[in-house]
Amino acid sequence: MNVITGRGLTRRYAQPGLDPVVAVADVDLTVEAGTVVAIEGPSGSGKTTLLGLLAGLEVPDAGTLEVMGLELSRLSRTERARLRQGRIGIVFQSFGLLASLTAGENVALPLALAAVSPRDREFRARLGLEEVGLGAAYGARIDELSGGERQRVGVARALINEPALILADEPTGSLDEENAGDVLVLLTDAVRRRGASLVLVTHDPASAARADRHYLMRDGRLTLGVPA
Repeated sequence: MNVITGRGLTRRYAQPGLDPVVAVADVDLTVEAGTVVAIEGPSGSGKTTLLGLLAGLEVPDAGTLEVMGLELSRLSRTERARLRQGRIGIVFQSFGLLASLTAGENVALPLALAAVSPRDREFRARLGLEEVGLGAAYGARIDELSGGERQRVGVARALINEPALILADEPTGSLDEENAGDVLVLLTDAVRRRGASLVLVTHDPASAARADRHYLMRDGRLTLGVPA
């Protein structure tokens, strides 16, 4: 079963007085259930734009994209948001945490949006933090945490709804080498334990090496292969 099936995906951005920028160019991408897929490429190659298409944050100008059997271009913006909320977890390079909330409240935020009771939110958020090695950090302020700890909170939040698909945009890009390795192992192991799928966008060959399938992206085009 495929979690993602994309055919001929193209995304262009208009420039006044100039030819449009083609950020994603005729991309075919298939992600099977339970697999870890890495998309490696330099900055500006179109990786983040492609991830935005997979998340339903944007719609392609051409091509078709099914995510968990749903044709995203046929869904309204609200329907795509509901899909993200319930079935897709996202890990951001810049952590994407709210400084006004504690670590535990950040993890529980998707549950709050889903109207889960406060008691159940706290219980599940504590379990999530324990899974990423931060069981004692539920009440910690975000500014009290290191970069590696903040990204662990981000991973716990992405997993809190037990999504079938996790999208990670340079999840180790803001971390030092040691923390990057730890977070990557934690993320890929957690995804595999759940039998979920992970699409990992990275410019780091070491991160890409942990994937079951490895793509290269250059100038908006995606190819299957192993980096030289």
